[in-house]
Amino acid sequence: MKNPPVMDATTRRWRAALFLFMLATGLSMASWVARTPAVRDALDVTTGSMGLVLFGLSVGSMAGVLASGGLVRRRGGRRVIAAGAGLLVAGLLVIAGGAALEVSAGVFCGLALFGAGMGLAEVAFNIEGAAVERTLGRPVLPVLHGCFSLGTVVGALLGMGLTAVRFPVGWHLAAVAVAVAAAGVWTVRAVPAGTGQEEADPEDPADSDAASAAGSEGGGRHPDGIRGQLAVWRDRRLVLIGLIVLAMAFAEGSANDWLPLLMVDGHGTSATAGSLTFMLFAVAMTTGRFTGGPLLVRYGPAAVVRASALVAAAGVALVVFSDNALLAGAAVVLWGLGASLGFPVTISAAGEGVRNASARVAAVSTAGYAAFLVGPPSLGFLADHVGLRNAMVVVLVLLGGATLITRALRTPPSGDDEEPTGTPAPGARQSDLV
Repeated sequence: MKNPPVMDATTRRWRAALFLFMLATGLSMASWVARTPAVRDALDVTTGSMGLVLFGLSVGSMAGVLASGGLVRRRGGRRVIAAGAGLLVAGLLVIAGGAALEVSAGVFCGLALFGAGMGLAEVAFNIEGAAVERTLGRPVLPVLHGCFSLGTVVGALLGMGLTAVRFPVGWHLAAVAVAVAAAGVWTVRAVPAGTGQEEADPEDPADSDAASAAGSEGGGRHPDGIRGQLAVWRDRRLVLIGLIVLAMAFAEGSANDWLPLLMVDGHGTSATAGSLTFMLFAVAMTTGRFTGGPLLVRYGPAAVVRASALVAAAGVALVVFSDNALLAGAAVVLWGLGASLGFPVTISAAGEGVRNASARVAAVSTAGYAAFLVGPPSLGFLADHVGLRNAMVVVLVLLGGATLITRALRTPPSGDDEEPTGTPAPGARQSDLV
């Protein structure tokens, strides 16, 4: 049996830097979410007006997500992470200033900057994490996303505590900005240059189409145009992986957006109990991501994601159909554990055994983040007609569909599209290492 490669000091520092900054991004996001009521009170706006302010986050996030993959292929992950970190810090400072000065437009602009930084950085982090996995030959992305989940738990607890003592929201977010800046500087220095930076491959149809599209503009060496970004989806396996990540990200994002309100309106709990239920979900997500590595090594990504989707579906079903609030609250643990591994494992599978791994990882990451940002809000429109509990049946249907196509997550056989890395694929069974 071959042993996985020994991690050298450079790779160890690279991996640790990714873990640290994902923790910082989770902390920053949860800090903002926890202080949203305080910001609304400082701005003295209605709920509807606050919704318009929050739209800045969606606009910035989608712009960052859509731009990140192409920028990584042109400039490399380190530069994109540096840009994302700068936007995150700037956004937090502008939000803090807008809240302190009671200027809604300032908070909107700050959220747009913050969202753009988050979108840029997170897609680049997935590409970096997949590269570390290929270097080490073992799972890294689940723990990487677990660090983000851990950051959200820490940020939520910190936000709750500072809210209880009426600590000024401006100073709180400014302090978080300083922490993110420090983590960003260390991360950028530790991440190697050029990860994910690719030249067009004339033998790859996606690259050939992109190169043709860029030729009229003076010749682009990287498949970064719209046609190039779409061409990777000609791979049937990638399409199936994209559908899986849509379902799993939708399940996770639905809980992030609606779980407290689902418990309050759907099960008659108090607002405090609704918040605690969400905290339980976040803890379950964090636990699943930190403990899922050995399962991936033993059983492989296809079996793990299939089981995860079934577990998440069981949790969602109990929350939707049970009339017992305590049982529904406990079922959130299943929902969180089941949803925890879907997103990182599908992203890892997208980059396995292919030449243009960064383009495929970026494409699947973009699909997943689109599901996070666009999917759950759409449940609100449906809930206006059928109720929030019934609207969650959509999540059940998507999870059930995902279980039927998880074979796409198996490592592709040797062939024309395989990239000879010399290391076992992340999540491979131990027997595959012989």
